Amino acid sequence: MKYKLIALDLDGTLNNDEKKITPKTKEALIKVQQQGVIVALASGRPAPGLSRECKALDLQNYHGLLLSYNGGKVIDATTGRVLYEKSIPNELAVKYLKNLEKFPITPIVDNGQFYYTKDKDGYNVEFECQLNNMPMKMVDNQADAVDFNPVKVLAAAPNQILKQYYDDITRDFVNEFEFIYSAPFYLEANMRGVSKADSLQMVCDILDIAPSQVMAFGDAQNDLSMVKFAGLGVAMENACDELKAIANEITLSNNNDGIAHILNQHFDI
Repeated sequence: MKYKLIALDLDGTLNNDEKKITPKTKEALIKVQQQGVIVALASGRPAPGLSRECKALDLQNYHGLLLSYNGGKVIDATTGRVLYEKSIPNELAVKYLKNLEKFPITPIVDNGQFYYTKDKDGYNVEFECQLNNMPMKMVDNQADAVDFNPVKVLAAAPNQILKQYYDDITRDFVNEFEFIYSAPFYLEANMRGVSKADSLQMVCDILDIAPSQVMAFGDAQNDLSMVKFAGLGVAMENACDELKAIANEITLSNNNDGIAHILNQHFDI
């Protein structure tokens, strides 16, 4: 079998614009798993935010993988075992959250159980809580309240705001953090060395799978590393130009079963 691992971004890739997996795409992904292929969900979302797609694709029955927080935490969907985690030391997370207070953006940070926020009406806070199956915990000040080591800190604001303040937000942290846009309105900070590609490399080492045997699908900037890493890197038709430029193939959009279109070309399903 040429491809043994399929890595999938969620929003804009696996999910259509209604945040649903279409029946044709779901059927194709279950059929490849029945042939022994490992399916990995690779997303900037926290781990709880992958549970709906995990269940829909039956990953728990096939040792599917959950690469959450842009690869900062990797979980075996069957056993629930954490295979890898690289979190931000508390002192550094607090320093960064204090830095974010200077700018007209909404910091979003979680401990895997709650989103900590000081403004329930902050930019996309309520949306993130609903999307990722986590309630919000109201605090007076996030930097003071965060007493754990988060895997990721998200800065949310309209794109023009994030671009305007990008240099000032990141200047003092470029040696510690990987900064990446998972969407035009989300600037994500993980520890250096955290990316979807790094987590895929770790998974490949564990499973004895070569990068050439990996197929990866994505649409956004935070998918660049894994699409480059994979033997077959696929950009969705709706992907950003940067991703399309480095992909091996460009498929149909997330609304038109782009994943199933490619799988049908490479698997007998």
